[in-house]
Amino acid sequence: MTNLMSRYVLTMVVLGACSSSAQQGPPRTATAPPTTPAPAPTVPPTQTQQAPKGSNVSPDAGLLADFKQRVDEYMKLHKKAENAAPTELERKTKPAEIVTAETSLAQHIRHVRANARRGDIFTPATQAMFKRLLQPALAKGTAGKDNKAIIKDDAPQPKEVQFRVNGDYPKQAPLSTVPPAVLLALPPLPEDVQYRFVGKHLILYDAKANLIIDYMLNAMP
Repeated sequence: MTNLMSRYVLTMVVLGACSSSAQQGPPRTATAPPTTPAPAPTVPPTQTQQAPKGSNVSPDAGLLADFKQRVDEYMKLHKKAENAAPTELERKTKPAEIVTAETSLAQHIRHVRANARRGDIFTPATQAMFKRLLQPALAKGTAGKDNKAIIKDDAPQPKEVQFRVNGDYPKQAPLSTVPPAVLLALPPLPEDVQYRFVGKHLILYDAKANLIIDYMLNAMP
């Protein structure tokens, strides 16, 4: 009896162990935790992301804009003086009347522009730019020589003109011809304001008031 009970207990222990092993199943394989992908490296900007080298923006754009603004400011004063002048130049036909109207307009411009000085429009930086702009039209090859010859053909000599801001341009002195290539090289001007050469020097000329607005020396290469 005792032996029978011992066998029964042993059998139950073995069956319990087998059942526990079956419930646990096969051993699990360790799995690595998911990883977060590393951020992509930052690519430094390349030249294609910057302003293209072949940009059409002129390196002199700032100087050209400044020159235009200064000329526009002069034209505002010119218009103010024109409105204040007692005689209208456009209505005059006789030479004497035209001279009188010009003189009146010039006097009013001097009044509203009393503090004007050389370099107010032809600033040092603008003068340097103008000399660069004039190089292709006046200093290169046969075309440059021809353009110079055209200017010199009827340009007055410096001794014939008194270089003075707000000063009259002498009636007896000729007005130089300015070749188209030179005009195209320089910034455009409003009506009645002109570029004229006196020898190698360049003046900004108010044709309506017969007035020297500003001037730069040795402009011609």
